[in-house]
Amino acid sequence: AAAAPFGMGVVPSVLSEGTHEEKGETAQMSNFIGAIAVTDLVKTTLGPKGMDKILQSQSGSIMVTNDGATILRSLLIDNPAAKVLIEISKTQDDEIGDGTTSVCCFAGELLREAEKLLNQHLH
Repeated sequence: AAAAPFGMGVVPSVLSEGTHEEKGETAQMSNFIGAIAVTDLVKTTLGPKGMDKILQSQSGSIMVTNDGATILRSLLIDNPAAKVLIEISKTQDDEIGDGTTSVCCFAGELLREAEKLLNQHLH
C-alpha cells in the first residue's frame, strides 16, 4: 500500500517525549494563570512600602532585592504568556532603564481584565 501524502491522514508529532499539548479554553486559562502569577509576584515590590524578595540561585547563593528586573530575570518560566511579560520587562529595561515592574504589572492587569471578559464570553 502506498503511503499517504504528507498532511493526509497522519499527523506528525512535533512534541518532545513527556510533553503534552493544551488546546482551547484550557490553554487560555493556563496562560492567564502563569502571567497573573508573575504579575502578583513582582507587584508587591512596587512603591515606598514595597517588599524585598529573597532569591536563591541554583548554585545556592542568596540575594535580597526589590528590583523587578532582577526578580524577573531570575525566574525560570515555561509558560508562554509569563515569558512575554518577562520580555516586556527586558525591553523596557533596555530602552528606558526604568519601569520594568510597572510595565509587567500593567500588562498583567490587562490580562486579568481580559480573562474576566472571556469568562463572560466577550471576545
